[in-house]
Amino acid sequence: MLAPRVLLVGSSTGGPQALMALVADIGPVIDRFPVLITQHMPPTFTTILAEHLARASRRPAHEAVDGEIVKSGRIYLAPGGRHMRVVRHGAETAIALDDGPPVNFCKPAVDPLFNSAIDVWQGGVMSVILTGMGSDGMRGGKDIVAAGGSVIAQDEATSVVWGMPGAAANAGICAAVLPLNQIGPKLVRLFSGDRS
Repeated sequence: MLAPRVLLVGSSTGGPQALMALVADIGPVIDRFPVLITQHMPPTFTTILAEHLARASRRPAHEAVDGEIVKSGRIYLAPGGRHMRVVRHGAETAIALDDGPPVNFCKPAVDPLFNSAIDVWQGGVMSVILTGMGSDGMRGGKDIVAAGGSVIAQDEATSVVWGMPGAAANAGICAAVLPLNQIGPKLVRLFSGDRS
C-alpha cells in the first residue's frame, strides 16, 4: 500500500453527526493532507454543515468552489446539488463541480469524487465510507482499491443506516470495518506512516 496523500469521505443518512465526530479526531491528518467530503444533502444544508465541520475540527472547512486549488490543512465539502470531482491543474489539483445527472440516485454522489481522485493521486487515496442508505461509494471504492488505495468502512453497530458502508464491506474491498470512534485514530496512524 502506498502512503496516503488525500482523505476522501462519503456519507449519507446519519452522516453529519458521524462527520463531526470524525473530523474532531483527525486534526493531525487535516493539517498535512487535503480532506474532501461528499455528504448526500440538498443545497443550503451543506453551507451549514461546512460551518459545523470547521467548528468540530478547528480547521478551515467550506463548500468546495469550482476551479479552486486543493490544499492541505482544509476540508472541502461537496455543495448540495452538485457533484464534486478533482482534476489535475498543472502541478496542482483543482476542484471541478458539475451539474450532471444524479449518480446512484444522489447528487452530490460519492462515486464521482472517488473515481476522479484515482486519476490525480493514483494509489495514494485513503477513503472512508460512513453511515448512509444505498450503495454509493462502493463502486468508486472498488476502483480505489484496484489502483492501490484503501477503503475503511464504519461498522454496523455505530451506523444509523448500514447501507453504504455495508455495501463496501460486503463487496470485500475494505482494509478495515471499524466503529466510528476507532476510525479517526486509525487514520491518524496510517497517515503518519504506520502501515498496520
